[in-house]
Amino acid sequence: MSETTRKRRWLTICAITASAALVAIPAGAAPGRGGSSPFGARTLKQLAAERTQSVGAVTPKVTAEDDGNEADEIAEGADQYAEARTSPGVVAPGAYGAAWSSLAKLRSTGGSWRNVTDLPYNSDDGRYRDYDSNSSGGSGNVTGRMAAMAADGDGYVYAGSAGGGVWRSRSGGGHWQPISDKLSSQSTGALALDGSGRLWLGTGEANTNADAYLGSGVYVLSDPHHGTFSSRSRVGGDELESTTIHQLRFGGGKVWAATSEGVWSHSTKTLGGAWKLEFAPNPDYLPGGSLANDASAPYKNITNDIAIDPKNPAKVVLAVGWRSGDDYNGFYSKGSNGTWTRITSGLGDLPSDADNIGDVTFARSADGSRYYAIDQSPEQLNTNPDSGLEGFYVSKSGSPTGPWTKIADYQQLAADGSALTSSGYMPGVQAWYNQFLTVDPANAEHVYAGLEEVYETKDGGSNWSTVGPYWNFGFSCWSIDPAKQTGDCNQTTHSDQHGVAIGSYHGKSYVYVGNDGGAYKRPVSGSQDSSGHATDWTSLNDGTIDTLQYYSVGIGEDRTYGGVSVTGGLQDNGQSILRSNDKVMGSNFGGDGGDTLTDPADGCNIAEEYVYLSVQVTQNCAVNDGSWVTDPSKVTSYNVAPADNATSEARFIAPLATDMKNSSTWIAGGRHVWVQTHGYAIRSGDEWTSVRDLGAGRTATAVAASGGKVYAAWCGPCNNQGFARGISVGNADGTGWHDINLPATGTDGAVPNRYLSGFAIDPKNADHVFLEVNGFSRHWTEGPGAGVGHVFESTDGGTTWKDVSVNLPDVPANSAVVTANGGLAVATDLGVVYRAPGRTTWQRVGQLPAVAVLQLKLSPDGATLYAATHGRGIYTIKVRDCG
Repeated sequence: MSETTRKRRWLTICAITASAALVAIPAGAAPGRGGSSPFGARTLKQLAAERTQSVGAVTPKVTAEDDGNEADEIAEGADQYAEARTSPGVVAPGAYGAAWSSLAKLRSTGGSWRNVTDLPYNSDDGRYRDYDSNSSGGSGNVTGRMAAMAADGDGYVYAGSAGGGVWRSRSGGGHWQPISDKLSSQSTGALALDGSGRLWLGTGEANTNADAYLGSGVYVLSDPHHGTFSSRSRVGGDELESTTIHQLRFGGGKVWAATSEGVWSHSTKTLGGAWKLEFAPNPDYLPGGSLANDASAPYKNITNDIAIDPKNPAKVVLAVGWRSGDDYNGFYSKGSNGTWTRITSGLGDLPSDADNIGDVTFARSADGSRYYAIDQSPEQLNTNPDSGLEGFYVSKSGSPTGPWTKIADYQQLAADGSALTSSGYMPGVQAWYNQFLTVDPANAEHVYAGLEEVYETKDGGSNWSTVGPYWNFGFSCWSIDPAKQTGDCNQTTHSDQHGVAIGSYHGKSYVYVGNDGGAYKRPVSGSQDSSGHATDWTSLNDGTIDTLQYYSVGIGEDRTYGGVSVTGGLQDNGQSILRSNDKVMGSNFGGDGGDTLTDPADGCNIAEEYVYLSVQVTQNCAVNDGSWVTDPSKVTSYNVAPADNATSEARFIAPLATDMKNSSTWIAGGRHVWVQTHGYAIRSGDEWTSVRDLGAGRTATAVAASGGKVYAAWCGPCNNQGFARGISVGNADGTGWHDINLPATGTDGAVPNRYLSGFAIDPKNADHVFLEVNGFSRHWTEGPGAGVGHVFESTDGGTTWKDVSVNLPDVPANSAVVTANGGLAVATDLGVVYRAPGRTTWQRVGQLPAVAVLQLKLSPDGATLYAATHGRGIYTIKVRDCG
């Protein structure tokens, strides 16, 4: 293992990819910051220094290339995931709603899905302290990303997940129940309780990460203690369908919604009738407008928050703007003539120029004496490698019009106990993605703010503490010793904050935070250690809530305990491992987990893909007590990335597969198609051989192999600026490679000019193969050659193709498997469909909620189908129940 690869997991990234947004980041939107390293460097200097104190210690190498470009990678990963669903053009609003309606009309199979990951997932599991794990970081039990939180004074807590719906706890957190499974969108943008105790849900996650569904509107529960959301609880008409909702605010008898298509309002008393469009900075780009099909349309009316003056509800300030900058970015208020105009002066320290107003969050005190704000700056995002944060602000007049005073910047936060003190990755570097803000109802100067970490001030901003540091690595209290769990440090929260609420349970007040690892709480009057870190965080991810966001799943026989071992790669939660005797899942690899390869004959032979085709392998499930810190020979996981990783010529989540007939032959796809034949005994990236150069600017989107025959799909360019795709076919030994001629759309055998997402090879015949196509058909996609269909069949090794979609809903298809009896199961963005042997039409498999399924795998005996969902964990169903 080289010194440059030793840093991998300790320098983990939390990049955002994966589920089903209908927009792609425009070219040039993500700032470029140089550096050729494909990893987001979090240079843990203190940890590295500690390790160098031991002779022979394994020391992460910090190089000049490690310039902290993780925020860039998050944007790039988001861009690439969105490309798969939008290219070659722009997708019209309503596509997912129509697909869900079509799916609901399909005949359903008789079987029922079983969740196998509905148990605690301990990210600090002491069994897995190998080099590539983040275990001991301090996050404890985790689940998938929480986008919004709400809580009341009776112990009821509501957690809105990125892709797994809304959940309710009646006991101050924990013992969760899903309450939005009947909705066509399981993506949460905002949760809010109004003055009468009703719970409002804005669907469509709005942190512009391209990792979640657009929403289906706003819903309200009159009795949130007992009720569940349904289509009948939607407020207004379809005006907010296919938008994302950043915030819901109340004032003057109205609910205000900050959305991706402007600011809207609705009466809180009469829930019928249409929403009113209050303000859109560029209305020509809205649906129905003259520029609605422009490639930049999704970014021309983004609004982030609404501040309503508690003393005068008619005085309203709108925070409007795209995170990467646009001329329309700014604060707006309504003048005496009834029109909204940009505020150009009088704000005090709060910027009024478009270059320094991006994503903004407001919060006001219960007594009306204070307004607080977080401002992310497009200029900082594009020019400052350390942070995109402009600052924290307070209006001591209590009015959202100010004057505002700056009370913190990223440098001050870094000096107040932060774990992010290294150049290139400091507080607010992801301020476009991580923001929350709330004020203690009992104290106008007691404020909680969230970026990558959780910050607290008790004196209105004069002094801050990092009560929820990013992780414990680098602190003097940290130890890898499994007996100490997180060393002598206290538990912290997971990184990357999104939602916050304050409520009470049995008369005691708590702050609840939601982040990329789920939900956590601590007392509002909680304690801190000498570094300002909280000593009393509690994870609320008790296993009754499963919103884990899987990219992949792997299954192998558990030779130690019998049964099977189940693994899976996750958004920002590494790789989970569930042994057959486990009551708690562990995390054996950290960071973002992409594809997973597991030996069917031995579930402890595992390969896991990090981002950009960085692959690591273990042959003992990565069981390790951390002794490698002082004795490098005790490392039991190895980085074996092919060369496209180092040159950044692979996609963020790149394809990785084994040959169906020989698990020792692996196929990986970047610019090149790579093959290695040493199986899980591989120990170096040099053992890969390039068998096909797809060409400059091209990168693989799917690979599959059987009996030495290899299929590789590619795109390049991969965005809607000249999108192109193709298929190459050849042999694992490097012979016979050629590009398939794909006829133009509109001719017989045409494959749509859309993202090619997967292959499913017939285990009985390598020339019989199915192709899965992402995106939406031309009815919804404005782009050249979008075509129709999502599943295509070839019986001649890919030379010709036939559309076999028939009655399949028009929904992005992600992967498929051919079952032993000749059936075909397909994973889509809204569940799983199945075509029985000898049939031509499709059935819906079971009754999963509206959740994206990104990968399907079969158990070693072929009898059970495993589905990796991006928001509700891993589910299984017997193949016999699919037909």
